[in-house]
Order: sequence, then C-alpha cells, then structure tokens
Amino acid sequence: MTKRPSSQAMRLNFKSFLLATVAAVVAGAMPRVALAQDASDPSAASSGEDIVVTGFRKSLSDARRIKKDATIQVDAIVAEDMAKFPELNLAESLQRLPGVQITREAGEGRRISLRGLGPDFARVQLNGMEVLGNVDSAQDSRGQRTRDRAFDFNIFASELFTRVEVEKTFQAAQNEGGMAGTVGLFTGRPFDYATGLKGALVGKLGTNEYTKDAQPRVAGLLSHNWDNRFGILVSVAYSKRKTTEQGHNTYNYDQPDAGTMKDLVAKGLDISRLSAAQQAKFLSGDLVFADGNRISSWNARQERLGITAAMQWRPADNLLLTLDGLYGQLDTHREELHLATRPLASDGSIAFDTPAGAPWPAAFQKASVINDLRWDSNNYVTKTDVTGTTFGSENRRSLNKTRFRSVELTTAWDASDSLTIDGHIGYQKSTYKTPYDDKFYMRAKGNLVADYGLDGRSASFQYSGWDPTNPANYAMDSFYYRAFNNESELREGVANLRYKLNGALTLRAGVAYHRFKQDGIDLFYDDNVNGTRSKTRGTSVADITSVYTNEFGSWLIGDYAKGFAKYNEYHRLGQNNDGTGGALQDIENVYTTTEESESAYVQMDWDTELFGKRFRGNVGARAYHTDTNSTGWIQGDSYAYLGTTDVDGSYSGVLPAMNAVLELTPEVLLRFAASQNLNRPGLGSIAAEGSAFKDDNSGDITASRGNPNLKPYKDTTLDFSAEYYFGKVGLLSASVFHKRINNFIGTQILENIPFSQTGVPVGTIPGATGSTIVKEFSMPINVSGTKSLTGVELAGQAQFTFLPAPFNGLGVIANYTYVDAPPEITGISKTSYNATLYYETNRWGLRGSLSHRSRYYTGRSDNPMSASTRGFEGTTYIDASAFVNLTDAIQLTVNAINLTNQKDTQFWGQSRYLYNQNQSGTTYMAGVSFKF
Repeated sequence: MTKRPSSQAMRLNFKSFLLATVAAVVAGAMPRVALAQDASDPSAASSGEDIVVTGFRKSLSDARRIKKDATIQVDAIVAEDMAKFPELNLAESLQRLPGVQITREAGEGRRISLRGLGPDFARVQLNGMEVLGNVDSAQDSRGQRTRDRAFDFNIFASELFTRVEVEKTFQAAQNEGGMAGTVGLFTGRPFDYATGLKGALVGKLGTNEYTKDAQPRVAGLLSHNWDNRFGILVSVAYSKRKTTEQGHNTYNYDQPDAGTMKDLVAKGLDISRLSAAQQAKFLSGDLVFADGNRISSWNARQERLGITAAMQWRPADNLLLTLDGLYGQLDTHREELHLATRPLASDGSIAFDTPAGAPWPAAFQKASVINDLRWDSNNYVTKTDVTGTTFGSENRRSLNKTRFRSVELTTAWDASDSLTIDGHIGYQKSTYKTPYDDKFYMRAKGNLVADYGLDGRSASFQYSGWDPTNPANYAMDSFYYRAFNNESELREGVANLRYKLNGALTLRAGVAYHRFKQDGIDLFYDDNVNGTRSKTRGTSVADITSVYTNEFGSWLIGDYAKGFAKYNEYHRLGQNNDGTGGALQDIENVYTTTEESESAYVQMDWDTELFGKRFRGNVGARAYHTDTNSTGWIQGDSYAYLGTTDVDGSYSGVLPAMNAVLELTPEVLLRFAASQNLNRPGLGSIAAEGSAFKDDNSGDITASRGNPNLKPYKDTTLDFSAEYYFGKVGLLSASVFHKRINNFIGTQILENIPFSQTGVPVGTIPGATGSTIVKEFSMPINVSGTKSLTGVELAGQAQFTFLPAPFNGLGVIANYTYVDAPPEITGISKTSYNATLYYETNRWGLRGSLSHRSRYYTGRSDNPMSASTRGFEGTTYIDASAFVNLTDAIQLTVNAINLTNQKDTQFWGQSRYLYNQNQSGTTYMAGVSFKF
C-alpha cells in the first residue's frame, strides 16, 4: 500500500468537516420536514412587503411552476441564473428528480435510467428535437464502445442550458419513442432575458485528490434583445481536467478441467506445498479461479468545448422565428494502466504458470509454486498464494474524439385568435472517432497473494518477495494497435396545428418526419499479425519503462516514446516500413442502419370544470410508420469478409394517450394518465451484420445475422399522482405508475432451412445455392409474452420559514423511488432516494446533497456461476456547495463532489463475486461569476 502524505490527511479532515456539517444540518432539520410551511423569506424585512424569491430558491420555484402548470407528468430543473446550472453535470442534476437514476464514471454522471427502464429507453431531446451522441466508456467491463440509443450526458457542459424537463407520461402531441420518458434539454434564447444587453461570465478552478491537477472551467453568455423584435445570444463553455479510477478487478473467472490441471502439474506446476485435501481438490477440475487479479488505473485528460447560438426574430406580432445551433467537442486522452496475472504457458489469466520457452528469459522458464488455496461452497477460490506468478503490465493509450453539431429552425405563428401553427426542422450529426487505441504489453515474474475475502466480494493483493518496480523482473512482450469510428446523423421535421374551438376545447394535430442513420467500423491489429512479437518478445525493458504509482501499489509500465524508438514502431494498421507485419484481418462491427419514420397525431385538449373543480387534460392518438434498412458484413473464420447482407424491415401502429388533471383546490392536484408508447429496438439487434461458417469435416453450415425487421418494444402505462403545493417553493407529491411491456427481444434458432431463407448472401459459402441447407441459423426476434413493472415515487420540498431567524433560511428537497420489476428488466435499482438540505439568504448559502441507488443488475443468468449475471452494488454519493454574493453582480462559489470517495463496485455471478471496484477521489472547485 502507498502511504498517504500529510496533505491527503488534511484533505480528509476537510472532507470530514464538510460531512459533519451536512450531517448536523440533516439532524436538525429532518424532524421538522413534515411541518414545513413557507411563511416568509429570511432575508425580507418584517414590514410585510412583497418577497422576491432569488437564487436556488428561485430555481426551485420556477421548476415547481412548470410541474404544476403541465398537463402531463413533468419534473424540471431550472438554472438559477445565466450560465449557472445548479450542478456541474446534467446527469447529476437529473438524479435529484424522483424516478431518475444515473451511472457514474470517474466520479461524473454519464447515463440515466428512468422509471424502471435502462438508458436505452430514455429519450433525450434538445430544444424539442431528438438528440444523438456517440461516446465511449473507459472500461471494457462497462461496454467500452457500445453502439446504442442511450445518450451520454458527458458530451455537454451544464452551463449551456437554462432548464431540463423530464416528461414521465406520454401525450399524442409528442413524437413516439422514449418508453421510459423524455428528457428535454433547453439552451438559452435572447427573448428569455429582458431587453438590452445581458451577459454573464463564470470561472472555476478545481482539483481532484488523486489527480492533483488544476481543472479550469469557464463559461460565458452574451445576449442582446432588441425590444423582443430581434435578438442574438451566444454562450461558450470550456473545461479541462484529469480524471482517474483506481482499484482492483478481475476478468471474471476461469475453470480449468481436471485434464488441464493434471497437464499443468505434469509440465512442472508445483503443488507440493498444498495439503493432500487441497491437492485433490485442485486436480479435480471443480475449482473456479479469479482471472486477471488486477490492480488498475483508468486515467484520462479530458477537454470539453461547447458553443450555443440562438437568433430570434419577430417580423410581426404574431410570428416568431428561432434559429438554434449547438456545437459540442469532447477530446479524451486516456491511459489504462494494469498489473495483472497473465500466464504464458497455463490456462486463461489465472495466477499460476508452467515454464515458458524461448525467447523468454530464464526467470520465466520456471514453474509457479502454489503455497495455499482457499475456496467457498461454490468452489470459487477466494485466496491464492503463489510464488513465481507471471504478470502482464499493460499500458493502453487512446485518443477519443467526439463531435456534435446541431442546427434547428423553429417557427410559431398565431394565424388568428383561434389558430396557431408551429413546428421545426433540424439536422444533427454526431461523430465518435478513436484515431488510435494501442496496447503496450510487458511481462513480469514475481509472487502474489490474492485474497478476495471469505465471500469473494473484496480484494487485497500482496506482492511480497519481489520488486514490481525493478526492470530486471520484466521482459518486453508486444504492441497491439486498434482504431474505431462511429457516426450518427439525424434529420427531423415537425409541424403542429392548434385550433381553439371554444373556451374549453382546443383541437391539436400535426405530422412529423424523422430519419436516423448510424454506421461504424472497428479495426483490430493484433500482435500476432502486426509482426511485433518476433522482434520485441523476451527482450530487456531496462531502457523503455517508468514507474507508475496509484493508491493501491507501484509497478513498471512501458513508455511509448522510448518503446517505439527502440523497436522502430509506431501506431499503424498495416505493414511496418521495415517490412514487418501482415495484412489487417480483424475488422468488426461493420454495418449501417437507417430508420425513416413518418407520424401524425390528433389530440383534443380540454380545460373545464368537473363537479365544480377545474378539470383539464388531453386525449388523442398518434399513428406511425417506420421503414428500416441495414447493410452489414458477413464474416467467417478469423473475421474474414465473406459478403454484405442488405435487409429491409418496417412496422406501424397507433398509440392512444390520455392525460387528465383535476384541481381539487388551487393547491391540490390529482393527475391520471393512460397511454401507449414504443421504444425502437437496439442498434445491435437490428444490424444486418452476421457470420457464416462451413465445417471442414462435416460440411455443416451455420449462419447468423441481425434482424432489421424487429418490431419495437411497446408498453401500456397507467400513472396516478397526487400533488400538494404550498408557500413559494413547497411541494409534496406521490405517484404510482404501472407498465406492461411486450415485444421483448430474444434469439430464434432455426435448423435445416434453405440458405435462401436466412437473408445471408448465398455467396458467403463457396458452392452454396439458395436451396443449400443451413444446419443452424440464428437471429434476434420478438418473443411473445408481457413483462410488468410497478413503481412508486414520493417527493417533497420546503423552505423552513416558520422557524425563528436565522434558521428560517433552511430548506429541504427529498424524494424516494421504488420499482418492482421482473429480473429480465435490467439496469434499474429497486430503490433510490435523494436529499438536499440547503441554507440560503440573499447574501450567502450552502447546500449538501445525498444520492443513493441500491444494487442493480445489467445481466441475468439461471446458472449460479455464470458471468452473464453481473451488475453494480449500491452507492451513496454526497456532494456539497456554497456561495457568497459579494455584490449583486459578483458571486463566489465552492463545490465538493463525491465527498466520501464512494467505491464503485461491479460484480459477477449470483454470489456477487468481485468483478471491478474503483474509486475516483473527491473533486473540489472554487469559482467566481459575474453578470451584467
């Protein structure tokens, strides 16, 4: 273990002070939450004059108004001022809302799950237009480069947005899709602000307890409004920071059979130090070993730039034109640094090895000695003590570039007192490119005691008896080169008509066009093809390494500049200039998918009375038709290209929806919604890529491909809620929702069918014809049956103005969500809750926030020891912030994110064995904002 310096101890004391402060506020305030009423503002005089709500309380009040006025079920977050969204990250803001759960990476929110469904089911819109995004995850265990529909909130800086709304129920006037709900992101427009010139500048500087870097974050907004006739707004946000995730992890598991174990012992593996019972168990083939036994760091240098521009023109009192543009740029230079068990002459990546041959040095030509083993009732080995373990040191570097471009023209025309016409046309393009993703491998010989605890859910590694920082214990292995390229494109057009029939009824109708296209390619140039093994393997590393240290240990890593110079190497996807290396063979995920949708809706809105109470709502239906097309490579042995398949599909339907609000009093509202909505299938399922193989011995043909003709998921949702509004920010609400979902996707396996029925080109197998029999063909299909989930959301917020000064500046926001879903629906926690306690005056304020989500699964299997069962343990994150207004125009702020340095733990198997456990450290930021 690395000893913490005194500066870290000081930071821990500072964190302890902040946590103690938050806890004290919680203890003092929580017993009175139920009694809270908004009577007066703590900063107001006692003269009875009108109170102006400002700051964080104003954002709460504005968000409450949006929720109350909406006909559908909506929750919102509103920026308290220009370029000042209440959190550093949009996802972290969204997690404060009931029913929203987020995933985090390197301490920053990334994707959201909503109302019992995972990230693929939550749609995100930007100023009313669906938004796309192609980004990556740092870790393979989290699906490093998945091509899916889930939006990553890491793309955009939060300062670019004025509000975020989460629509939890569906109405016919909304485009179909987003079965879990729709998240609306809204950027600033000049008519949002008063006439004249307005502007704001925000600057922050932060650091992280692990990276110890300077993290600048700046944003600016400039707007000019010419009497609501013409206006221009531009905002810019830039940030730069280092991130790290550090911890222990495995590659899941390996279970060598009895024959393999006996063969390893015959080749020299020494098990003589084990007891007779241990030896018998070892040779039985029953034991399951942790694979990899890794300490790791995922480090990144991240640079993000966002620019928005908006122009509004009102050529006539009844006509408004708005042009919105957004550019987002995210560059990430990433280093993955690992020390893992990587045997040269054994099985998988377990911790013991047999003698390696040439060209490896003498130290590698000695077998491992197993000193001790411990296993549990599942035969999972929870402790190994090995002398002479073979390690791999991996330095993986990559450059990831994300670019997002969006432009949208919106029109609103009040043609008469009764008729309004509005709509938009827009274009978006999102690209994700990895020009290089390289691996620098070295091997080492040493000792390891890997202890995963009696339950297999923790990790402790000891490297006694050798020095992992001594180059003499290492030998060079090889280089591995990769590159990736994904691109998404969207064109959208929407036109709406609203006609007021009378004081109670309004008829709405509209049409929409939506065309989505996504393609990509993955390139892998492995070391057995690129020719580096023959000139690098087994050579000395004395002159090409550096020592790396994280919170869990120190070891040697390869230096790319020195290694490339020594071996005359460089990032490449083809033959080296010196003649080494063969042709690139491993090309994967080559497919293009296009969806083209047309839809139309009719909706009747009403606002009348029922039993003397205000009763408002809407009822309508949306008809849709979608055509899909996908082309993709069919590949065989060693990823050989065999041909391209081209498959069309289509589906259509009608989605009814009804939303109603009954106002028992102006403060008490009852809501009910009943609707149907859809979620289009995952991109991987509808991709036409596939494989075809012919067995050399039997002649049997097997084939597979994706299915662009899949029908969308479809749900029927019922939602009921009760809401009580009080004071200026007070709100209590309770919601119950129930979803019945069908058209789930499974795999169909057909046997002995003609080649012509597979959709795979006949030419992929030489000599085959349309009538040639394919022994086994598989593809995804919609499976029959319905899955149901039920959820409850409780939320409240209040200002404790009934308390005597100075305690009347206290306030609270809290929510709790419970979801009961079948195991087949993954990616969602059964329970989650959030709480924010704040104290605010017109001069200064502070906030402490807690966010918890319970354990959740990302995959399930009936096999108790299958790694297909995997997920994340529950987490609780605590953040804090404070501000001081020096003047009406200048504000100082302080933020602390992830105060407890929460562990992020992934598991595999039904016993939840440790898969990956990381910590990313606490981040601190201080800043100043100026508005004019």
